[in-house]
Formats: sequence, C-alpha cells, structure tokens
Amino acid sequence: MGDKDIVSKEIVGKLTAHLAIYLLKLSIDPDFQETMGTEHQRVEDRRADLVVKLRERGGEPFLLHIEIQNNNDPKMPVRMMRYLTDVLLAYPEFPVRQYLIYIGAEKLTMPNKFEGPDTHHQYGLIDMRAVDCQYLLEKDTPEALVLSILCDFKGRDPQEVVNYIYTRLQELLKDDIKRLRECIDMLQILSVNRDLDEQIEEAKKVLTQIDMTRIPTYRIGMEKGMEKGKAEFFSTLLSQKFGTLPPLVAQRIDNAHSEELVMWGERILTAKSLDEVFS
Repeated sequence: MGDKDIVSKEIVGKLTAHLAIYLLKLSIDPDFQETMGTEHQRVEDRRADLVVKLRERGGEPFLLHIEIQNNNDPKMPVRMMRYLTDVLLAYPEFPVRQYLIYIGAEKLTMPNKFEGPDTHHQYGLIDMRAVDCQYLLEKDTPEALVLSILCDFKGRDPQEVVNYIYTRLQELLKDDIKRLRECIDMLQILSVNRDLDEQIEEAKKVLTQIDMTRIPTYRIGMEKGMEKGKAEFFSTLLSQKFGTLPPLVAQRIDNAHSEELVMWGERILTAKSLDEVFS
C-alpha cells in the first residue's frame, strides 16, 4: 500500500461525517458515528479501507463502506463485491452502502458496477478531481484542507490555493506543532498526484518564513526605532518653539529614554525656556 493510500484513508476516516453529508449526499446524523473493524482473514490478510456505522436523520443505523483508490484497477468491481460480502458476514444486522473515492492522477476509467449473466452489483464512485476544492476549503478543518489538494481548483491560481492551504493550516495548528507537521507531510504526499511539486516548495518557503516580530532582538530594535521617532518629533517641537537647538541639548534628546521624552513633551506646553523643559 502506497503512502498516498495510507494518508488518504487516515484523512477520510476523520472526515467521514462531512463526506457522507456533503460529498456522498447522505442525510445522516453527524453526531452518530462508530468505526467498525474491517480486517477479515482468508488465504491473504486484507481489510476494507473504512467501515463506519452511521444513522440517517430520524432513521436506522447503516454501515458506510468507503474505499480509497489511487489507480485504475479493472478488478475493482470484483474487489468491491468481495469487501461487501466480508462486511455483511461480519455485521449481518446492518444494511451496507458502498462508495469508491478515486484520488489518482490519471483520468478515471474504472466502472462503478459489476455486470454478470445473473449478477449485478453497483456502488457509488467519486472522482476527487471533479470535486470543487472550495467545498473542502470552506470546512476549514485541517483534514479538509489537506484533502482539498486533490480537488478541482476551478481555474484558480494553483499557487494561491496551495499558499492558502499552507498558511491556514499554520493558523489553525499554531499551538500543535506535531499535528501541523503531520498535515504538511500528508499534503506533500498527496500533492504529487496533482503535479503541484513546485507550488508546494514555494508554499513551504512562505510557511517557514520567520516571524521577526517574535525575535527579541527585533523587538528591541523596534522599540529603539520608536524611541528615535519620538526623539525626532520632540526635537521638531522644541525647534519650532525655541529655535535651533544647542548641540548639547540635541545630544541629550538622542540619548533619552522613552519615559524622559514623554515627561519633557508635557513640559513644552508651559515652558518658557529650554531650561524649564529639562529642569
């Protein structure tokens, strides 16, 4: 199993309720969700990607089975039938709804049904490349933002979309660096399917730009700059009231702290001489 499959299944697992409501158009109770065991032993060890127990609004529980596929597998309809029988045997008390979500780079060519002489099986098929990325961007959750990289940008500038995803992830997860790194790793893996390597690298530069305002030396510099501005303004006021300032006075102003400048500034209003300002 490739990295993209593993990552996508993890993300989809966290987004199940949202996907069921908005992407799969299922009317469910978003607060009712239970992940079911999916490992079934035969000759080989295999498991369905995601089986979740959901409930329709005002209705009965059912099982939602989702498979994530990164390539066009002509045997997928048969695999979906096999997964279905495994799930039904494990949980015979629940009806099952199946969906295949395709995240591959190539054009989707897989069918969504199996047709035999006496057998018919059909399941839902979602091509992520045909989904408007705006839907997932509006969910404004880390998982939805990561998954949106697979969607249709609908003519938007790819760099702008990728930059937005990166910066928004940073804003949402600024207090959880570990999770932020995980999401960035997921994003980088999934982006390969959309040929967004250059945009990802550029966005990483934006993400890793140092916030200079948080660096102590920068803050000290800013404070000194503000004091210098106050000093220049104070000197201008003095010059307008008392004429050209003597060199010693100008030097004293340049070396003054912010508190001194404020105190002297208050005295300008009533002072009749420079001595009264600095006394």
